[in-house]
Amino acid sequence: MSAISQLPICQDVAKPAEFGVSQKTVSRFSDYMEIVKPRISLMVLLTVSCGYVLGMESASVSLTLLHACVGIAVVAIGSSAVNQWIERETDSRMRRTMNRPLPSGRMDPAEVLAVGLTAATLGCTYLALSVNLTTALLTGITFVLYACVYTPLKRYTSLCTVVGAIPGALPPVLGWLAAGGRFDSAAFALFAILFLWQFPHFFAIAWIYRDQYCQAGLRMLPAGKSLPHVTGLLAVTYAVCLIPVSLLPSQCGLAGDTYAIVAIGIGAAYLIASILFAWQETRTSARRLLLTSLIYLPVLLLTLVWDHHRLLDRF
Repeated sequence: MSAISQLPICQDVAKPAEFGVSQKTVSRFSDYMEIVKPRISLMVLLTVSCGYVLGMESASVSLTLLHACVGIAVVAIGSSAVNQWIERETDSRMRRTMNRPLPSGRMDPAEVLAVGLTAATLGCTYLALSVNLTTALLTGITFVLYACVYTPLKRYTSLCTVVGAIPGALPPVLGWLAAGGRFDSAAFALFAILFLWQFPHFFAIAWIYRDQYCQAGLRMLPAGKSLPHVTGLLAVTYAVCLIPVSLLPSQCGLAGDTYAIVAIGIGAAYLIASILFAWQETRTSARRLLLTSLIYLPVLLLTLVWDHHRLLDRF
């Protein structure tokens, strides 16, 4: 045996208490991270940043982008907190959410609601003062549609998916407006792409957890005993519509042929994944569709930004 292997093993080296941080503090921080959902906020900020860069009048990025990201991120935190406050009862009925801070009883509902409303108010105020009033107002509308309209509708109608897709498609438009862009055909193109992209993505998630949604009393397609292949066929329909819509940025002058080729290629991949899901609705095909959707969006947006600046460099 080596000399190192004979040394006594210290089991308490990494204990938080030795660094002045109690286990309770670590647990509290973890609960707050679950409430604010930082990974979702990062995806939102990616789309906001892409919209901002596309809407810039000059080639240099100003501090306004940073201000926009900070304000919108704070509002996104508020949306997530209020969403979980509203859904605390239904979350307690589903295996995948029953251990969240609210349904498990680790956090007080009043505290979470206060955090959510305060964050939404501060974020919108910050945007109004540091970016512009239009961005602040639309960000506030996004918060209301998501937390106060879409979330409660889950209990009553499957049309909640359509309503929820509206605030889900607005982040790139928020970035566009923050950069000084107007409500024009280019802004509509960014909105339409995100709007259609969400449906196959969401249908895959909803199919995987359909039994839990039904158990929780959420009337979301395909919760419950929906007809076979209906969810898959709807995913195919939206994936088909997404291909021509994804070409709108080229028609608006935001991008050129390179973007169009990539959009057609990854759009075809998204469509194929949707068709395979419709052909045989299984967890494997649903997860494949979900993974394809997560690859599709950043590839499309980053290609759009790159091709946009390639065109600008020509002039």
